[in-house]
Amino acid sequence: MVKRERVVRMSVEQPLWRALTGYRVLTMVYAVLIFVTGRDRYERPWIGVVYLAVMCVWTLATLPRVANAAGCTRRFLGADLTVALTGILLTPLADAHAQTIDGPTLPSIWTAGSVLAFAIKGGWRWAGFASSLVAVANIVERGHPTRDTVHNVILVWVASIAIGYVVEVARASERTLARALEIEAATRERERLARDIHDSVLQVLAMVQRRGTALGGEAAELGRMAGEQEVALRTLVAGGLARPSLVSEDESEGAVVRVVEVDDEPDESAPVDLRVLIAPRAGARVTLSEPGAPVLLPPPAARELAAAVGAALDNVRVHAGEGAHAWILIEDWPDEVIVTVRDDGPGIPEGRLAQAEGEGRMGVALSIRGRLRDLGGSAEVVSVPGQGTEVELKVPRGKAEKQ
Repeated sequence: MVKRERVVRMSVEQPLWRALTGYRVLTMVYAVLIFVTGRDRYERPWIGVVYLAVMCVWTLATLPRVANAAGCTRRFLGADLTVALTGILLTPLADAHAQTIDGPTLPSIWTAGSVLAFAIKGGWRWAGFASSLVAVANIVERGHPTRDTVHNVILVWVASIAIGYVVEVARASERTLARALEIEAATRERERLARDIHDSVLQVLAMVQRRGTALGGEAAELGRMAGEQEVALRTLVAGGLARPSLVSEDESEGAVVRVVEVDDEPDESAPVDLRVLIAPRAGARVTLSEPGAPVLLPPPAARELAAAVGAALDNVRVHAGEGAHAWILIEDWPDEVIVTVRDDGPGIPEGRLAQAEGEGRMGVALSIRGRLRDLGGSAEVVSVPGQGTEVELKVPRGKAEKQ
């Protein structure tokens, strides 16, 4: 089952693309008017006419491309900037006095639209790259850096980098909001499931436990098992162990559609929350202590580590007895994940593990240590007779991510 929750809202980036579309049209008209009103000073006006005709056709034909981020590919941005730089470098050919008089270039302020497209698409670094090329082209066109040229270059450079930085901040805010929407959707679904389970399954298990204890005999054992399952189910519901949701974006018609999906089908490429795999092990005699945040590991590493924990608990049931209690502690460190399984059983006599391995009983050697060794981690067993056993499982994050 896939749960979908659509949250339709305007992207904070989309208005910038719309503004850029309008800017390109207005500056195209402005460049044409500047050329028409000053055409008498051009020695070769036909060069300006040809270039401006190409610029107008290019501007109008590419309006759909600059309407959103998807259309503004790197190839398109490179071609658009080439049109602007070509116009700047053609100005001295059309106007022989362009290098002695601080007049406008053929594309005029239309050039800034190309730089702003870089800023909106790629942030301040892309903006700095594009504005630097424009600055070089302007200096080459003038022959030497004049006061007005330097002023205009710095203005475009600072404005484009500022806009690029603002866009990066806006994108980071969108990602934060998307994550908040994921958590909100998962929380609502968890609360709904908790209500349904509380009103049905948990109440039935509690009733079976009470009636079985009252009847005694085999019914008491059934009641005990029902009580363990009730505790495990309550732990799973209260722990908030929802699968990480997926967020997709559809930038159609200027709107961003956030689709929050909770899918029962596992994604082998997505990290797995280790808590989800270990939580079912908790029960009346198994206490689980875990971090409040997800403990994410690659799926193979998470499954192997959870299986090693299961093997350790199996050893507790077999060797410590049905009445023994166990405690699981999950620790999430920046460089490694540590899971400790401790019990209050009679402990393991000294040399017993080596003896069991020699007899061909490979439970600890293969099910626990072998799994951790394959993950690049380690398993340490500490046991004191009469004081229980502690199994510490360590998985380095760097090695686990390569699995």
